[in-house]
Parts: sequence; C-alpha cells; structure tokens
Amino acid sequence: MGPVNWLAVVLAAALAVAAGVVWNTVLFRDGRQIVPGSSERAGGYITMAVVFLISAAMLGHALARIGAETLAAKPWLYFMQSGGLAIAFVMPAVWLTHSRSRTEPARRVIDCAFWLVAYLAMGLVFWVFG
Repeated sequence: MGPVNWLAVVLAAALAVAAGVVWNTVLFRDGRQIVPGSSERAGGYITMAVVFLISAAMLGHALARIGAETLAAKPWLYFMQSGGLAIAFVMPAVWLTHSRSRTEPARRVIDCAFWLVAYLAMGLVFWVFG
C-alpha cells in the first residue's frame, strides 16, 4: 500500500464542496438549503465539507491500496473507483431517502447525478495529483 495523498484528499473535498455549491445554487436552484435543518449558511457548508472530507479520505485510502504503479498503468481506475463508489453506494442511498420522503423523481435524479459528478470530480483531483 502506498501513502495516502493528503493534499489530494483536501483538494478533492474542496472541489466537491464547490461543485455542490454551484449545483445547488446556480444550476438547479430550488430554494432548498444545501444542508436542511441548518439555519446558518456557514454551518451547512461546514457540514458539507466534513462529509466530503471523510469521503475523500476514504477514496484516497482506497487508491493508496491499489498502488501508484497500478494507477499509473491504468489511470481509468481513478474514475472507476470514484464513480463506482457513487453508483454502488451513495446514489442508491440518496434515491431511497428521497423515495421515503416522496420527493418527485426529477429531484431524485438531479440529486443522484450531483453525487456522481462530485465523486468523479474527486477522482479527477486524485488523477491530477497522482
């Protein structure tokens, strides 16, 4: 196992937060708070940053387990790992949560697509800094 690239972890989390801000305020503005239940805007961003920092750390650990030599020979693994985590774990959880809340299907698709974009953006950061 190689070392975790902590600079890439922090930058990947920051890019995912930036993508979340753009996604939820510019692209798909619907009046919802980024983190519901948080009356303070800064508190919502801090929560989002912590969530993405944990996700980026776990992705960085998984990529370190694969190893620098393998990743250099097969760079698509950055995106297979990051996108795979989103598709296999995060998106189904988001979809099921929205289903339970009876959220309209278009909103479910938009929110699930965001998580795929955010995870692929994190994979991009790890690839650039790999």
